[in-house]
Amino acid sequence: MLFAHSTYLYLLLALLVFIALHYVMYRVQQKRLRIFGDSKLLKALMPEASIARKEIKFWLVQLALMCLIIALARPQFGTKMETRKRQGIESIIALDVSNSMLAQDVTPSRLDKAKMMISRLVEDMEDDKVGLIVYAGEAFIQLPITSDYVSAKMFLEPISTSMIDVQGTDIRNAIEMASNSFTANEKSTKAIFVITDGEDNEGGAVEAAREAAKKGIRVYVLGIGSPKGAPIPLSNGRDYIVDNQGQVVVSKLNEDMCREIASAGNGAYIYVDNSSSAQSALLKYVDDLGKIEMEQTVYAEKRELFPLFVSIALILLILDILIAEKKNPRFSKINIFKMNNRVGVLLFLVLSSLTLFAQKNERDLLRNGNRMFRDSMFSVAETEYLKAIEVNPRMPQAHYNLGLSLQNQHKDEEALKEYDEAIRRETNPLRIAQSYHNKGVSLQDKGQYAQAIENYKEALRKNPADNETRYNLAMCQYLMKNQQQENKSDSTQQQQQKEQQQQEQEKKEEKKEQNKSQQKRTENNISKENYEQMLKAAMQEEKKTQEKVKKAMMPSGRRKLEKQW
Repeated sequence: MLFAHSTYLYLLLALLVFIALHYVMYRVQQKRLRIFGDSKLLKALMPEASIARKEIKFWLVQLALMCLIIALARPQFGTKMETRKRQGIESIIALDVSNSMLAQDVTPSRLDKAKMMISRLVEDMEDDKVGLIVYAGEAFIQLPITSDYVSAKMFLEPISTSMIDVQGTDIRNAIEMASNSFTANEKSTKAIFVITDGEDNEGGAVEAAREAAKKGIRVYVLGIGSPKGAPIPLSNGRDYIVDNQGQVVVSKLNEDMCREIASAGNGAYIYVDNSSSAQSALLKYVDDLGKIEMEQTVYAEKRELFPLFVSIALILLILDILIAEKKNPRFSKINIFKMNNRVGVLLFLVLSSLTLFAQKNERDLLRNGNRMFRDSMFSVAETEYLKAIEVNPRMPQAHYNLGLSLQNQHKDEEALKEYDEAIRRETNPLRIAQSYHNKGVSLQDKGQYAQAIENYKEALRKNPADNETRYNLAMCQYLMKNQQQENKSDSTQQQQQKEQQQQEQEKKEEKKEQNKSQQKRTENNISKENYEQMLKAAMQEEKKTQEKVKKAMMPSGRRKLEKQW
């Protein structure tokens, strides 16, 4: 049994004090009675008196108080785990993030079009599992296979061509990594969806697809782009990538290779253009895949036991009222209590009933909000959670769920405040860790990587076994490192350009001064032919200087690549 507000259990110590005082008063009373005479004589003089009834009534009240204290602590019957059967497939999407995906023969670009298709595919999933791999010259797992579609869309948004330093298009590596990233469930239907423009610079993709098919994994290829090709724009939006000969690179969709990979993988090829036909075809192939039953463990809501304890307390108090303090065989007098005691008991019963109603009301509001949230009606769920908080502002679950519904509505600032409130009021370390985790996700989505990293670390301090938080932390550190490198690279490039401009300006001024002095010295003596020869030599010297400067401005790297797309 768990308690949502375990601090109230300390009130049970007060019962021990009441019991001790009761027996002290009982012994004092017995001593006083002995002063008046023999106990047998006193019993004969007071035939209606009953010590046993008083003891029974005392213990009924003590048990009722104990039940009410336990009810205040909100007892909950463990965490109920249920296993239900569901139908779905396991799919891993391998997304090409090489520079050639920046080509705009598909609007707004090949990469953006692919991300929109993946987002729509995830939205239509219900009982499926999905994973995400990004690749260029290398490949890495962006999102392990999961049924958390909110996380899938979140990890999809920051994907860009700058995520992988090594350029190229190694489809073989992506397929092999995807084949090893599925769950161990041998009965599940598995599929790999490769999104690429078909420029396989490394080779071996067909063989990798054939090996995947032998394992029962289907390989589908989505070829994105135009067979006619398009230039690849640079980040400045004005220039295009050029090859080693200085010619503008035109990236063309290699449909033949895409079909060959899909055929070897026992899948299908889908051509992606500016129409919606590719999206429809993709959804159809997903639906047509043999969906099998898979088990999924879900966590049911904890059963609240406080109504039971309040009910027991009320029954005990009613029994206390019905039992008379004196012996009365004819029950001629029912109202045997003093007025002040009766009013106090009735007032206590009314207050307890109101407390029970208020607690039940807030739990009902919370459950209504949870139902709305599961149906993706986030705004309606937000209203229900706000009502629950209005009834009980100290309820951490309501603040946490409200933050989650706000986050799904992209109200990040408000969601962060609710998570902070949940952290402040929560006592369960696992729930605190989840609040920190969600804060990190929201901050990471906004590009505030340093703050996100701190929240992920706090989550791991509360729950070191959370692998998802550990993965998010590593990803966030990677993104922040890339961001710092890009900022540093931009700063260095601007500094180099500034220095280059200064050098060119100094050389021009120096050459101008030299020309002036030389003109003065030879103005009267030099011939027209000699003057032309000197001018030609100066122009050649200037050309050599510009070539040296151009070479100096070329970015240096640890790995020289023949292809940068």
